[in-house]
Amino acid sequence: MAARYSVAVAPDQTQTPPSLPLLWLLSDARNDAALERSLAALPAGSGFVFRHYHLGEEERRARFAALAAVARDHGHRVVLSDDAVRAQAWDADGIYGPPERIASAQGLALLIATAHDRTQIAAAVRSGAHAVVLSPVFATRSHPDGTALGPAKFHALARSSPIPVIALGGMDAERARELDWTRWAAIDGLTTAVDTPGNA
Repeated sequence: MAARYSVAVAPDQTQTPPSLPLLWLLSDARNDAALERSLAALPAGSGFVFRHYHLGEEERRARFAALAAVARDHGHRVVLSDDAVRAQAWDADGIYGPPERIASAQGLALLIATAHDRTQIAAAVRSGAHAVVLSPVFATRSHPDGTALGPAKFHALARSSPIPVIALGGMDAERARELDWTRWAAIDGLTTAVDTPGNA
């Protein structure tokens, strides 16, 4: 049976648009096989960031369409890691990426910028982003040798942001409680295991 996730609204950054989800599942080549099940396990109103950089154009668009349909069936917002032109053509709710990509976007409901430090947070704010994904909070499988922010630095940077901050990097439900942060994103940490032969 798929795991279910629950979130409680904590006092951090509550002055946010009501359409901005608390939980965000990011797609990746390594969690592709579990994405339908993972999307079904998220609370309604969560967010899904489709990346899938490993696919060619046609295959990527087809996979996006399939997963976007599943996400919307469960009440989730769907954001594409790409430019605004492609996001509008693919009927995404918004885009995800560096501030320079966000700054050129118009007419989308959700603009999610990425940042790793105070300078990039400031650039995200100037870009008109609705929220910023700050990473990596903890060590990750994607970048095992990268320098993680850690809780203290994450909180210091998050407090400097006038727009909502989404924690990313080594995040799961336990880490979110440890960090005392309700708005977070993950690849592995929100991926529901797929049954394989021999598994109960």
